[in-house]
Amino acid sequence: MSTLQVNGREHTLNTDPSTPILWALRDNLGMTGTKFGCGAALCGACTVHLNGQAIRSCVTPISAAQGAKITTIEAVTGGQDRVGAAVHAAWVKHDVAQCGYCQSGQIMSATAFLKSLPRGKQPTAAEIDSAMAGNICRCGTYARIRAAVADAARAIA
Repeated sequence: MSTLQVNGREHTLNTDPSTPILWALRDNLGMTGTKFGCGAALCGACTVHLNGQAIRSCVTPISAAQGAKITTIEAVTGGQDRVGAAVHAAWVKHDVAQCGYCQSGQIMSATAFLKSLPRGKQPTAAEIDSAMAGNICRCGTYARIRAAVADAARAIA
């Protein structure tokens, strides 16, 4: 038995502790906002927050999340997370999504990055690119992603 705290709710799962968080979320909890991309922590589609840090859930076992807080795209874009709401609004404003497959991971990485900045700090384009480098967008919307992250940073300042 494993107990996970996901989006502020506790869930007890009868699942092998080596099961990746991604599959516990999708298969056991029915939370399909987090996507499977590569299965090797290379593309970022599966990004969630573990105690506020962006992690790749496809390679992180649920045993690593015992006693920790997992936050998924469902909570970040649900309107209760101020930074997540700003990122989501900027994504819409800048028409970032094309096919949309990578977007939950992109938003999770952007949200964790902006939360890690000192309050009021405006990131440079290079800092944004560095923070988002682990997320692949097959449609190539990187310029729109950078603009959206910068816009969200201004909105939360």
